[in-house]
Amino acid sequence: MPRRKKSEAEVQPEASTEAATEQVQRMPISELRPFKGHPFKVLDDDAMAETVESIRQVGVANPLIVRPHPEGGYEIISGHRRHHAAELAGLDALPVIVRDLDDDAAVIMMVDSNLQRESILPSERAMAYKMKLEAMKHQGSRSDLTCEQDAHKLDGKKSRDIIAEQAGTSKDSVRRYIRLTNLIPEVLDMVDEKKISMTPAVELSYLNPEEQRSFLEAMDYAQAAPSLSQAQRMRKKSQEGGCTLDDMCNIMDEVKKDDLGQVAFKTSDLQKYFPKSYTPRQMSDTILRLLEQWQRRRQRDQQR
Repeated sequence: MPRRKKSEAEVQPEASTEAATEQVQRMPISELRPFKGHPFKVLDDDAMAETVESIRQVGVANPLIVRPHPEGGYEIISGHRRHHAAELAGLDALPVIVRDLDDDAAVIMMVDSNLQRESILPSERAMAYKMKLEAMKHQGSRSDLTCEQDAHKLDGKKSRDIIAEQAGTSKDSVRRYIRLTNLIPEVLDMVDEKKISMTPAVELSYLNPEEQRSFLEAMDYAQAAPSLSQAQRMRKKSQEGGCTLDDMCNIMDEVKKDDLGQVAFKTSDLQKYFPKSYTPRQMSDTILRLLEQWQRRRQRDQQR
């Protein structure tokens, strides 16, 4: 039998050896509050429903990581999804580990524990990288830190390099994601919804907020997303003195280079018209043959 995939309630990235040796205590859910500025969305989706059901059956196996809050209660550093699922499951208390962390250390731990999730939206990753970068820079500027690792001065590496290394990506990728935090919410939502691609979105992030609102009008006018070259032209005009709505509409009116000289069809859209045994090449040959027949009939009709 295939092994059952463990739910989020059973396995968490932060369930490290260190956490396992710390004292676990049960704490009323009413004492817990979300992390300020937490960038990761907690959605009532199918995955949450599975987590809720798992918690109802086996409880919360891995403790949340929290820290004392100055206004009372405790702030969740890691475990927001489990906290929400436990509320939905009707639990009144959760296992927690309390750590005395300053703001910078708490931000870094909160981000690291969530970046290991399988599915992360561009907006979530962008804000998480930015929060971690600012926390690391602040740690590096503090004079009360004597450990070079805590101050993030490892072998002369910059904070952005360390973030990229720890996330298993490039520093340029980190830079591009952080640029997305300059987008207004409406444009950033379109990136999350895959209505605007990542690379054009980075270029659009250099437009000021007013220009970005005009861009939304231009996109609605063109009924199309911008190509990379179109977004680059908007950025250039903005930097040269401003990019107006008319400028954007004119740019969006241009045919994308990618659309010149080719017409693309999804195989999944074509398969319903052909036998299941047909290969993409057979479908292509059949379409071309039918177009030739259509063209000959059209020519005959015009000659009559």
